[in-house]
Amino acid sequence: MSRRVVVVGHGMVGARFVEEVRRRDPKGARIRLTVLGAEPRPAYNRVLLSTVLAGGLSAPAVELHPAGWAARLRVDLRTGVTATAIDRERRIVRTDAGSDVSYDELVLATGSRAWLPPIDGMADPNVVTFRDLADCERIIDLARPGARFAVLGGGLLGCEAARGLVARGVDVTLVHPKPHLMERQLDGGAGEVLAGTLRRLGVDVLLGRTAVAWEAGAGLRCTGSAVPGGELVAADALVVAAGVRAETGLAADAGIAVDRGVLVDDRLGTSDVRVHAIGDCAQHSGAAAGLVQPGWEQAGVLADLLTTEDPGARYRGTPPVTRLKARDVDLATVGEPGALDGPGAEVLRFADPVGGRYASLALRGDRVVGGAMIGLPDAAASMIQFYDTGMPAPADRLGLLLGRALPGAPETADPGHLPASAVVCRCNTVTKGALVTAWRAGATDVPALSRATRAGTGCGSCGDTVRGICAWLAESDPPVISPVREEGAA
Repeated sequence: MSRRVVVVGHGMVGARFVEEVRRRDPKGARIRLTVLGAEPRPAYNRVLLSTVLAGGLSAPAVELHPAGWAARLRVDLRTGVTATAIDRERRIVRTDAGSDVSYDELVLATGSRAWLPPIDGMADPNVVTFRDLADCERIIDLARPGARFAVLGGGLLGCEAARGLVARGVDVTLVHPKPHLMERQLDGGAGEVLAGTLRRLGVDVLLGRTAVAWEAGAGLRCTGSAVPGGELVAADALVVAAGVRAETGLAADAGIAVDRGVLVDDRLGTSDVRVHAIGDCAQHSGAAAGLVQPGWEQAGVLADLLTTEDPGARYRGTPPVTRLKARDVDLATVGEPGALDGPGAEVLRFADPVGGRYASLALRGDRVVGGAMIGLPDAAASMIQFYDTGMPAPADRLGLLLGRALPGAPETADPGHLPASAVVCRCNTVTKGALVTAWRAGATDVPALSRATRAGTGCGSCGDTVRGICAWLAESDPPVISPVREEGAA
């Protein structure tokens, strides 16, 4: 007899969980799925919001599924419906639509919400967070020619928002309270080079400023400068990218254990055995917050467990890899920033602030355990491959730092020299070998490879590598084309 699984949340992770369940149970013989999504629109790729903001993609282009997909997959999808309470004793989810939805198993994929700093003026209509497509559309509406924007927050999202707005042709000032940008992922040297790169692209970067008020019609009032009484950053609109908080309210109100997120174990189970949590709302010791790959890996593990496809499946964590998704800014980080200062670490650094290039690597026992690369795409590819595979780093440390082809190491700039085990798309854990297999099965162009393997459907940063592998395969392993028999031929 099939079990009813209710998914609260129709974002990237909730949608991925549904796909993973139907890959294992295509006819719904084991699992009946109901999905409650608070947003009224179909699921979309949040990672690509910065590209939408910059004008590189339209909103429909980032939707994850074609029309009618839910019906074809036997999924009861209810968009624009918000879950308001969980009755754990009766196993019911209450909604703002006035209906109760019963469950055998409940999956929380509620994600996270943008955090608004507790300062005056945040209720002004010209203050917008940068979290979803509705936010993106509001920002675009405000980005009129000649408009002045302040962006509050110099983390990953803030940098992407600032670059996207510059691409819209508006004046942008990025305000960050810390001494350097992206301090959670970068050391001071890398943050300085990133700031220089953004300034060359047209972003005015102000560091060490704490916002104290938004003054409608004037701008953002900040302290931390040498100006008596604080500094006013002139702006017509404010984009807030000051961090996010896990959506834990639904779980906490139901008495489920929460901390910074909903606490889960390796089976993605909460303190209630019938309730599970995945993605940004979940707190697992091995998952970095705010990244898509952990959520998608969790979705696969939970699908294995709930469909009983693999009762032994466990989520053990995801090594953190971060890519900044902004045009003309090539930045990648691996591991934790603390690895660069950890005891016993061998640390390598290269800095070219004028050229917008920076590299830092931390090795322990000849293994890459942390690092950051800016403006060095070949070196970044090498760094990620060494980090993913755990291969010993070569003796030529300078070559590793600069991304040169190395004897006995993968030449990551050349698809032909990548090992089959190399992870090309981290969001979906797609290896080069999986791409080759899909090619030989008939997926002989980039869109077909993406459909067959999902490569390139996450953050999009692997797109160049996928295209390179496709071009290499077309040359080295061309598809076999059956001869066409002419009409009337014997």
